[in-house]
Amino acid sequence: MKERVSNMAGTMADGIVISTFHSLGVRLLRKDIRALGFKPNFSIYSSSDQAGVLRQAMRERDIDPKQCKPDTILWRISGAKNRLIGPREFKPASDDRIELATAAVYPRYQELLKGFNAIDFDDIIMLSVKLLQSNATILNYWQERFRYVMVDEYQDTNASQYLLISLLAKKHGNICVVGDDDQSIYGWRGAEIQNILNFEHDYANCRVIKLEQNYRSTSAILEAANSVIKNNPVRTEKALWSAVGKGREIDLIVAASEEDEAAQVVEGMLLEQFKGNLSWSDMAILYRSNAQSRAFEERLRQERIPYVVIGGQQFYERKEVKDAIAYLKVIDNPSDEASLLRIINFPRRGIGDGTLLHLNQWSMEHDVPLFEALKRVREIEGISESSKKAVAGFHDMMAGVTENFNTRYGMGAQVNALFNRLRIEDELYRTLDDATQARKRIENIEQVVNSLAVYEEQNPRGTLSAFLERISLMDEDRPSEDSKEHGLNAVTLMSLHSSKGLEFNHVWLVGMEEELLPHKRSIEEDPTVAEERRLCYVGITRARRHLTISRCQSRRKFGAVEHRTPSRFLAEIPALLIAVSSDDGANQEKSADMAADFFSRILGE
Repeated sequence: MKERVSNMAGTMADGIVISTFHSLGVRLLRKDIRALGFKPNFSIYSSSDQAGVLRQAMRERDIDPKQCKPDTILWRISGAKNRLIGPREFKPASDDRIELATAAVYPRYQELLKGFNAIDFDDIIMLSVKLLQSNATILNYWQERFRYVMVDEYQDTNASQYLLISLLAKKHGNICVVGDDDQSIYGWRGAEIQNILNFEHDYANCRVIKLEQNYRSTSAILEAANSVIKNNPVRTEKALWSAVGKGREIDLIVAASEEDEAAQVVEGMLLEQFKGNLSWSDMAILYRSNAQSRAFEERLRQERIPYVVIGGQQFYERKEVKDAIAYLKVIDNPSDEASLLRIINFPRRGIGDGTLLHLNQWSMEHDVPLFEALKRVREIEGISESSKKAVAGFHDMMAGVTENFNTRYGMGAQVNALFNRLRIEDELYRTLDDATQARKRIENIEQVVNSLAVYEEQNPRGTLSAFLERISLMDEDRPSEDSKEHGLNAVTLMSLHSSKGLEFNHVWLVGMEEELLPHKRSIEEDPTVAEERRLCYVGITRARRHLTISRCQSRRKFGAVEHRTPSRFLAEIPALLIAVSSDDGANQEKSADMAADFFSRILGE
């Protein structure tokens, strides 16, 4: 985006800020967060860091993690923050055990974060809004800094993002948003479709421009998409059209089972390639639930067709990478206790859980940071001499590194020297039975150093804090490791949610059945299944030239065969647009004819 704006506007683009919501929030907070009682070098905690802080808060409030799962409580806290509900304002919606536990833990969780000079990801926007609402001088500064505000994908904004934009745009009223309410599919993570539906009410003098020409798909695909989405009761009226041409009919596969569905889909892919129409990278299988991928993966492997699954573990979520990053976080912010606890015994240095409990208890009793407790370990009773020696050695090493760390001497080189000193490579080979896995993890740690080195090369005045901030913000929409292969000659498998913004020449939209699409949980929560219909609409419009829809007559659930009902969305597509196929003799004859034609062409007959 920055490159395209620069090409269009030249030097006039120099003052334009192009960022995600969270990057913008961090920009505000780095400058003015002192007004909220934080230091500017605050850490942004990852999900695992958050979990550690929450568990400490739960222990202090005597809440059993077996009765109330920490992940569930964190989800409730995240939802509250996205709705701008702070710990003091949070009230249990019911007598539900999780709600009560959340109300008890939330205030202490925030206190601990502030004590560590840290915020979590959801705090970024909430604190930015709080900052602007509580200080007129700061609000005026940022309103003057951003006199013109433009927002993309406006249908995906949540309550806190909506208010942040409203505050920035209120003074000058220069706001332009782009979005499509028909593609609002993230309600489950806080997106509020009413933000875009109410825009004309919020800004009464606004001008609405409908972008209805679609440059991607054929008319048949768009007609099917329009026919489905028009059944949603609350939406902005629009009708996509295309100058690409009518295109082929939409194929409908009616399969006996999930294995049969996979077989017919993969057979269709083979036939398309036989005919020379498509390469593997032109094809994608889209599904509602990740669990659906199994049968397709097995069949693709059986046919030796290359494929990638979008949604694997991401690079910065791998354990060894998180360990390496934790060292950098402690160098940057020794008050970051979650990171400190993560690395204190990695590599192993003989500091056990009992020692950590004594250290943590002593730091709380004496109201000092954990890093200070490490320094004063000789004063703490109940810790063995060998453990005290290990703790003191670790503290002295990290204190020395932190004190002497200098961006002028090459951050990558200094971190590499630290990792060599720690003998992490030896530790991984010693603790992992599989040498191949050890090598992969070592290479991942090497990539952390490489990333830091590249960063400082591209940003001569860059800091370790800025590098860590950049990594934290990658969590917003970083693609999976597997998706790096996207664009190679391989079939893509992904969920409908992951497919948004992508396009393929031929899409197989599979599992078009009740309780799959629309999903059973969504049917129970919203009888209109409006968001599920929008999800279906997104899936249909990922196809450029051809779309195949499939459904099963039966599926297995815990081994038992269950009859399946066709999705209501299928009935909303005009029958004239659909060509029904099944695994019958006619289909086999058609396949044989196509295969014969393929071989005759390559043999020159």
